[in-house]
Amino acid sequence: MGENFTVNMDEFLPLRDVVFNTLRKAILTGELKPGERLMEIHLANKLGVSRTPIREAIRKLELEGLVIMIPRRGAEVAQITEKSLKDVLEVRRALDALCVELACDRISTEETEQLKKACDEFEHATKNGDATTIAAADVALHDIIVQATRNQRLIQLINNLSEQMYRYRFEYIKDDSRHDNLVEEHRMIYESVLHRDKQKAAEASKIHIDNQEQSIIAQIRMEQGNDKKNR
Repeated sequence: MGENFTVNMDEFLPLRDVVFNTLRKAILTGELKPGERLMEIHLANKLGVSRTPIREAIRKLELEGLVIMIPRRGAEVAQITEKSLKDVLEVRRALDALCVELACDRISTEETEQLKKACDEFEHATKNGDATTIAAADVALHDIIVQATRNQRLIQLINNLSEQMYRYRFEYIKDDSRHDNLVEEHRMIYESVLHRDKQKAAEASKIHIDNQEQSIIAQIRMEQGNDKKNR
């Protein structure tokens, strides 16, 4: 079981939420790996809490699809599958294209400057940061575009999908051979939005998602192949 994650107490959050956030982050970043069993007693001892908030956190993680309950085995971290990936990205692809199209109409001068800075910071992160830093820079960049839509319902939908996407994005970002492509794709999106070119912006955002899908599916298949060899 992953042993590197620790609980960070937050005086403003109930204990059950702190435990949920801790376990959730451990799953999203791969500290707790797909297929790993979540044993209440072990987690309670590790995090220094009772079993009740652990049980509540596992229940919430199951609702998010990050944990599954296996008969006679208990809770396990859900596998990253091609189907779950495609389902998320199919929706995200359409919504991201809509976001950049709306941003072309509604983004402010200040936000375009922020977007350029975010592109620079992402590129810097790929050269000097770890996967967590790169993932955060990627999220920050896309958040500028999403906020520029001025559409609260769309922002809510994207935020919900982003939560589900983080796990896949993290797998993608760990592949440093893709970093130059990511930097170039971000530049294409930025340039298109800057010039208010809706068609190019939508095309660039779709290419961005399609490349992620191809890369992550290749990783999933490689890991599944390795698992079969090790059996």
